Amino acid sequence: MSLKNKSEKEEYLTKINEMELGDEKPAELDSTDLFTVVKERRSVRHYDPNFKISKEEIQELLEIAVQAPSSSNLQPWRFLVIDEQEMKEQLLPIANNQQQIVDASAVIAVLGDIRAYQNAERIYGELVENGTMTKEIKDFYVNSINQNYGSLSVEQATKIAMIDGGLVSMQLMLAAKAKGYDTVPMGGFSPEKFVEEFNVPENFKPVMLISLGKGVKAGFDKFRLPLNDILTWNKF
Repeated sequence: MSLKNKSEKEEYLTKINEMELGDEKPAELDSTDLFTVVKERRSVRHYDPNFKISKEEIQELLEIAVQAPSSSNLQPWRFLVIDEQEMKEQLLPIANNQQQIVDASAVIAVLGDIRAYQNAERIYGELVENGTMTKEIKDFYVNSINQNYGSLSVEQATKIAMIDGGLVSMQLMLAAKAKGYDTVPMGGFSPEKFVEEFNVPENFKPVMLISLGKGVKAGFDKFRLPLNDILTWNKF
């Protein structure tokens, strides 16, 4: 389906919120075992607008999220946390008026820095400081990174940042569930308008928005295609 104009996009996204989910609340976990967290996480779109998560707790979740892997360990992810109600209201029309934008405790914009390679000296220099890497190896890695990543087109660099941004986003959502919070990843927004309205530096490319809060209605039950329909061993 082609979603060409704003009204079509809004209708597509809001119809999901109109679907009958009953009164079941998101699962409260008895265990934060990884397999349990992964199984019980849902995309939750209905939040308690009066429930607030502290900045300290959000920072704690992000500290866990950034343990994710990234290309050459360049950690290109950047976060804009939007927790003031006025700013969420400003974001609402940019995100096609999805109600979770204003009801969730915060919206975390995950961004990818296409110039993250410029931090290679700092990142690998730390490895020299703690004795993990020699200066000679560090210099080799940094020079190689600067040459290779520095020569990428914007499109190529953006693709890498998007992949790494997806990794850190999933880790954030799992960490939130383990802490008893709910999330929903959102691609239904205008990246161009978001960049403009929130003064995002031009080298930061929007990956997704993630609503974070206390859900009041459970997300949809999961349906996944049978593994045998999507799995091939060794070669197609």
